[in-house]
Amino acid sequence: MPGETGETMKLVVTDLAADRGSGPIFEAITFALQDGEGLLVTGPNGAGKSTLIRAIAGLLRPSAGTAEIEGATEDWPDVPSASHYLGPINAMKPALTVFENLSFWQTFCGRPALGVDEALERIGLEHTRDLPFSYLSTGQRRRVSIAKLLISHRPVWLLDEPTSGLDAASELHFAELVREHMETGGIVAAATHLPIRVEGMKELKFGGVAA
Repeated sequence: MPGETGETMKLVVTDLAADRGSGPIFEAITFALQDGEGLLVTGPNGAGKSTLIRAIAGLLRPSAGTAEIEGATEDWPDVPSASHYLGPINAMKPALTVFENLSFWQTFCGRPALGVDEALERIGLEHTRDLPFSYLSTGQRRRVSIAKLLISHRPVWLLDEPTSGLDAASELHFAELVREHMETGGIVAAATHLPIRVEGMKELKFGGVAA
């Protein structure tokens, strides 16, 4: 984990571009985030924020440029291996219980961090442990998906509208989780139209170009 071994890591995005076929979504996006740093990608809906996060995560092939880990190790050789991606879809099986869903993801991702029960306690949903995911409210479903960030370690968090569906108290709690991740050497890049109130995060403002 960054900050534990003395090794340094940096997420380096260089001249990244994406194209929708009829023209560019964005071009020449360049930034670097080192251990303990975060970036908010802001702008109107359709500006390309989500596309940028997906391109960095390796879920979308960019038309130009690169996203790389500087200081890559055998454990974290590239951005996908080093990253948790939290997108707008919660990626949980509706019929499985909350515990079963999170246990699956912890096994799938490997590198256990918090136990499932401990993660549920951190997000205030320990009482939902044995409920089918489909029984949860929209906000509760989002909070369970956030718990997925806590049960397996990844040094980089790539977040796409992570607070969508959350109430004000849950937004503040999520900001605290982001702050803790950065304080322990983690890196965060978040596309959002709602503020994540973490002091010291950088900001990349997108314009109004429709994606």
